[in-house]
Amino acid sequence: MFRHSASYRRIAAHLRRGGLIAYPTESCYGLGCDPKNRSAVQRLLKLKQRPQHKGLILIAANYRQVARYLQAITPDQQRQLKTAGAQAITYLMPALHSAPRWLRGGHDTLAVRLTAHQQAAQLCRGVDSALVSTSANRSGQRPARTYAQCRRLFGREVWVLPGRAGKRKKPSTISMWADGKIIRS
Repeated sequence: MFRHSASYRRIAAHLRRGGLIAYPTESCYGLGCDPKNRSAVQRLLKLKQRPQHKGLILIAANYRQVARYLQAITPDQQRQLKTAGAQAITYLMPALHSAPRWLRGGHDTLAVRLTAHQQAAQLCRGVDSALVSTSANRSGQRPARTYAQCRRLFGREVWVLPGRAGKRKKPSTISMWADGKIIRS
């Protein structure tokens, strides 16, 4: 995505200030922010016209970036989570009680994907953080798949990062961590 660490430092500073970003993911552009910043999450939900009770997905480059929100899992389970990310599977995982409600919504779980999308994973590594990841659209509309569509949709409210969305036709599969039950395919 970017070649210089200075670009990631600028993005990380923007996120810390509560900024919103749009970035390519496996099937479309994602709309994201710093998951630790409640006001940023609320702005994202308002912009997207999405109710908070639904909860949000976090993407990360590695388990360490989401561990602060989740009940502990074994090294074997961490490998399973990474393998699932390569298949664009998002898991609803048992959240710590301290995990913010603005991320979990009305649930005791948190949706997590260790993304295998090269640019999204590099973004998480570059800013050294998990990111909120919801499709870049208004609720009920088609997700944006390109930089230009995001710019038209969000204007200056969102920093749109250049890149290419993956070739997946559908959003990630969402599955329960405990039993593998598919919630969204």
